[in-house]
Amino acid sequence: MSDMSLNCRDCGKEFVFSDRDQAFFAEKGWQNQPTRCRDCARAKRANMQAPRQMFPAVCAACGKNCEVPFEPREGGRPVKCLECFRADRP
Repeated sequence: MSDMSLNCRDCGKEFVFSDRDQAFFAEKGWQNQPTRCRDCARAKRANMQAPRQMFPAVCAACGKNCEVPFEPREGGRPVKCLECFRADRP
């Protein structure tokens, strides 16, 4: 294996996918090449671990005050609390 030059999907910068990294990916059984440079990959992971912004809502099923991870729209789909949402799922 030889080093490969790839372009980051987020920042567009060119980064090196080294033979050592390729061997690590092969050892893990990962088929795809990385799509982000190390800095953008770290930022993506940090963003995914950050707490989500929650919005106040009133459950359409039980009328209880609750918080949901999206901003409810006036006249949009009915919003349910977590208990009612889970109860409706098979």
